[in-house]
Amino acid sequence: MGNRAETPSHTKKWQKAHLAEIESIPAPGTLAWLPVRRHFGIDAFGINAYIATQGDQDVVERHTEEVRQHEEAYVVVSGSATFTLDGEDVEATAGSIIFVRDPSVERSAVATEAGTTVLAIGARKGVPYTPGPWEPIYAARALGAAGDVVGAVDELKRGLELHPDHRMLLYRLASWEARAGRRDDAIAHLTAAVTQSAALREQAQSDEAFDSLRDDARFPTAS
Repeated sequence: MGNRAETPSHTKKWQKAHLAEIESIPAPGTLAWLPVRRHFGIDAFGINAYIATQGDQDVVERHTEEVRQHEEAYVVVSGSATFTLDGEDVEATAGSIIFVRDPSVERSAVATEAGTTVLAIGARKGVPYTPGPWEPIYAARALGAAGDVVGAVDELKRGLELHPDHRMLLYRLASWEARAGRRDDAIAHLTAAVTQSAALREQAQSDEAFDSLRDDARFPTAS
């Protein structure tokens, strides 16, 4: 009304959004992530959605929650999907809820029709919620792919504020810093990452993101 300033969305007492209004972000494989938690600025629990543009696309990646110890509920908002829970296939149509109480259960889901959307909600019982490190990794990759390399760097730095010394966050940050020409920062973060992981050290040897750094004597070589 008039020229009254808008209240920042994350400080409003309540908000509304349709899933179609939340821009999807590419995730590993065929997974398309709708960052619901980030859209609303939710800090109390994890909530995200995944959408398949066609059948046979992933709507839940294969994983367990043993590291984070999250209980998770998956709500099929539209379409239908085949969930695989510790090797057992479960068909779930719109309106179905799959609750996985045990974090050790290996779970995944594949859409069986186009337009299938699955909402995933999770958190660790009795522990304050912290967003997973995968969120800034996926978001940074999308920003970088769109040409916003500085935005990708900033996204990963925010991730490290929540997960200090996380090796994959450090590695991805180094890769985008190298692309941005931030040579010293890239070398420092890459070194911190590969010191924690022999697999990442090996990966770095052929990673195109680090081509500009290989002539630097500080570049971590294969052991």
